[in-house]
This record gives sequence, C-alpha cells and structure tokens, in this order.
Amino acid sequence: MALILQYINDMHIFMDKYGDPRTNPWFLMSSPFPTLLICLSYIYLVKVLGPRFMENRKPYELKNVLIVYNFSQVLFSAWLFYEIGAAGWFTGRYSFQCQPVDHSKNPQTMRMVHACWWYYFSKFTEFFDTIFFVLRKKFDHVSTLHVIHHGVMPMSVWFGVKFTPGGHSTFFGLLNTFVHIVMYSYYMLAAMGPQLRPYLWWKKYLTTLQMVQFVGIMVHAFQLLFIDCDYPRAFVWWIGMHAVMFFFLFKDFYNQSYSKPKVRARSPQPQTTELDEDVQMYKNGALKNGFSNGHTNGLVRARTVLPAGN
Repeated sequence: MALILQYINDMHIFMDKYGDPRTNPWFLMSSPFPTLLICLSYIYLVKVLGPRFMENRKPYELKNVLIVYNFSQVLFSAWLFYEIGAAGWFTGRYSFQCQPVDHSKNPQTMRMVHACWWYYFSKFTEFFDTIFFVLRKKFDHVSTLHVIHHGVMPMSVWFGVKFTPGGHSTFFGLLNTFVHIVMYSYYMLAAMGPQLRPYLWWKKYLTTLQMVQFVGIMVHAFQLLFIDCDYPRAFVWWIGMHAVMFFFLFKDFYNQSYSKPKVRARSPQPQTTELDEDVQMYKNGALKNGFSNGHTNGLVRARTVLPAGN
C-alpha cells in the first residue's frame, strides 16, 4: 500500500511539474484519477448495472428525449466548431503545416485553451449515447468496441488538455466537431420517425465523411514527422495512430454495409424504424469519435450511430 501511495504521489508531482499551469486548477484537470473513475463507472453502468436494472422492465420510449438530446448535441458541436476555428484556425494565426502550442495567456490563446477543455467535457456527454441504448434495451448495440471507444476517449483527451492545450492537435477537434454537427443532425431527424425516411437517403455518405475526416487527421498529424516543428512527437503519434485505427474500422464497416450485395429476406421481417436501423451501425463502430472522440471521435442513435470519436 505504501508503494502504491508513493507511486500516486510521484505521478502528481510529475503532473504538476510538466502539466500546463493554465489548466491545472480547472475542473477535473489536477489529476487523471477522477476522469479514470468516471470512465470506469460508465463501463460498469452500461455493461453490468444498466442491463441488470432493465432485465425485468420494458424498454423506455425515448423518442422525444432522443430528439432533444441530438438537437442539443448539434448545438454543442456547432459552438465547439466555431470556438476552435475563431480561436485559431479561421483567423490566420494557426498554420496548417506546423502549429506549436502557445503557452501565453493572450486572450485569443486562452479562448483556444478553454475550447480544448469544453471539447474534453463533450466526451462525457457522449456517454448518453450508450445509456439510451440500455434504457431502450438495445443491448446488441452496446458492443465492446462501442463501449471501449466511449470509455477511453475522455481519458485520451484529458492528456491533451493537461499537457498541450492548443496548437497542432486542435485540428482534430475542428474536423471532429464538424462531423458531429452533420451526424447528430442526421440522428435527430432519424429519431423523429419513419415519415422522414425518404429524406435520409444520405446516411451512407455519413460514413464516407468520417473516413475523409480520418484521412485529413492522418495527413495533418504525420506531416510533422518529416518537418522541424516544435510540437511533441508523442502526441503526433497518438493522434495519427488513432486516425489510422478508426479509418480502417470505418472502412471495414462501409464495405460490409454498402459494398456487398444484399440478400433478399426469405421471410417477413419485423418493421424497424430508421433510427433502429441506423443505430445498428454502432455495433460495428461505424460513425463516431471522437479525439473523439477528438472522435472519431468515432466514431450516435442516437450520437454516434457511426463508430464513435474520436
């Protein structure tokens, strides 16, 4: 026990020494353990406690809740997209080739730092994607991939906000929040009922958009391996490999869902709603993420009916 306590103390000393002093006093930023505890609690809730609670109960009817939830996520994602862009990427201050972290307290710089923290916080709101699956008894959508993706994203983003808030890696958040605007809009419409099905023909292009996102993140991150840039190489690999992993995950989902010929059913199938069909994507981890899960982040339905994300 003494050895464990000493290890924890040494880690806190390391965090205080090398962590960004601007974010250190912020909520959940002084130590990784609260975030880790929340993530582990989420996993226990959706894999053990939630299914046990729903075992002898009927699925909850959450149509209106899902509409409000997805609409809220659209607004939240749009605000984050605007803040990340207005704080750097849309102003000409940020270089797409190499953008070191600005450690000053310039108001524009602090705007980006605050946006990074709110992006981190958004990964907790994505937990409701899974919680709503459980309450609707869509247990087959609560796949191991889905849970791992959502469960690790807050912890992954925490390290970015703790050590490198701002700079090159925020491009991931810019792309990811844009994708989430489109994605949550789709799932909000899907939650409204089958009457909108004729207008939701574009769901397969949502997966394509996710893959384009990850290619952009890969190119943007890995270019720093070939040029001289004052940005931590560890975070270059961390972000780039996340993008590689989720790209192939989404590509596999796309091939299985849209490239293979569909076999005509031999017997009548139960009628499903557009939301239930789309939500099946989650099982395979197809539309989401976020950093991101930044993600992909991802990488939703109801907030990631694609894989989640980064």
